Amino acid sequence: MTVASIEQISQVSVLAGLETPDKLKLQPHTQVRQYLQGEIIFHEGDSLPAKLYALVEGALQVTKTATTGKETILRALRAGEIFAAPALLGNGIAPATVTAETNCQIITVERDALLSAIQQNPDIALQMLMVFNSRLQQLHETVHGLVSERAIVRLARLIHYSAIEYGTKNTQNGEFLQVKLPYYRIARSIGITYEECVRLIKSLNCLAYYRGGKIAILDMGKLAAIARGELETIK
Repeated sequence: MTVASIEQISQVSVLAGLETPDKLKLQPHTQVRQYLQGEIIFHEGDSLPAKLYALVEGALQVTKTATTGKETILRALRAGEIFAAPALLGNGIAPATVTAETNCQIITVERDALLSAIQQNPDIALQMLMVFNSRLQQLHETVHGLVSERAIVRLARLIHYSAIEYGTKNTQNGEFLQVKLPYYRIARSIGITYEECVRLIKSLNCLAYYRGGKIAILDMGKLAAIARGELETIK
């Protein structure tokens, strides 16, 4: 592990707005660690040191396992995002398992140093609250969907959310998601089987699915309507 560079500190969304002198004060209290694809950053239930965790390069997957052994993907994290809130603000116990989806770099900032920075720059705390509030809302929608929404609605909502969160690229074949969503990832995110996921995606004529998890949205309006539960059948 090494101390983070100023450039790496600047890649953390909640720290990007700090002035260079403030970043220099934080720098001695940071560490950067490399992880290979497939490595576990920490397991659900692990005790975590009092630090801010952030991804500065690569992609992470956050999962939770039920007592039955069924694993659900809670979210994917991209560069710049913070995670492991309980390590900083809670009981220090990892609420979920975090795995490197690709080779990645993770930066940590010691809690006391971060609190000192927040005293001088309260906007850091506001940005963190906005991030955590957004995730709580997303979690609420996920739980509500698993309990009361049809699988096709949950599927459409996940794809529509991914389009908003990660963006799309317009091509002659449709609006391609900027993030890949393989069948297995979709299935484990919305609580259905792999086979049902394949069947439901094929039933959505407002989408085109390509090898490797590439998805093109052919009709964003229709996808949004399905995600809201306004279309009862897919025609």
